[in-house]
Amino acid sequence: MTRETQQARPAAKGTGGPIPWAWLALGSVVTLVGLGILIWFMSGYLTRLPDDTPAALAPTIIQLTAPPLPSATVAVSPATPTVAPTATTAATPDVSIAPPEITVGYYAQVVETGGVGVTVRNGPSTSNQPVVVASEGSILEILEGPTPGGAYQWWRVRLGNGTEGWVAGDFLVPSAAP
Repeated sequence: MTRETQQARPAAKGTGGPIPWAWLALGSVVTLVGLGILIWFMSGYLTRLPDDTPAALAPTIIQLTAPPLPSATVAVSPATPTVAPTATTAATPDVSIAPPEITVGYYAQVVETGGVGVTVRNGPSTSNQPVVVASEGSILEILEGPTPGGAYQWWRVRLGNGTEGWVAGDFLVPSAAP
C-alpha cells in the first residue's frame, strides 16, 4: 500500500479516530442544563428568609410547683404482717482441705508432667490455642468442668496470676488452697 491509499481511507469506528463534534456539543449542553437546574434548585434554599426570629428568641418561663402534700387516711382494716424470711447460710466450702476428687470451687495441683508443666489452653481441646504453661507443682483454682474434649477431660482453671484457661484433667490432683 502506498501513502496515498492510507490517507484516503476513513478512520474505522472505535479505533481512536477524530471525536465526533456533535456528541461533544451534546454532552456540553446536557452538563450546562444540569448545572443550571442544580443552581436554580439550591438558590431556593440559599435565598430563603429566616423564620420568625422574635418568636424563636422568646424566653420560655417554667413555673415550678411543689407536689401536693399527702393527706392522712384512715385504714379500715390493719395491714397483715408479713413474716420476714429467715436467713439460711449456704455452707462455705473449706478449701484448706483437699477434696477426694477434683471439684469446682476447690483447688488442684499440676502433677505428672515430668517437670515440663501443663499447657493451659483457650478451649477444652488440644486443637485450641495455648495460653500459657502452668509449671509442675503449681496450684490452680477449678472454675468449671469436667468437659470432654478429645482424649481428655478438661477443667477450666484460674492460675495464681489471674490467667484463665482449660487444662487436661490427667495432669491435676486435688489440692488444698495455697
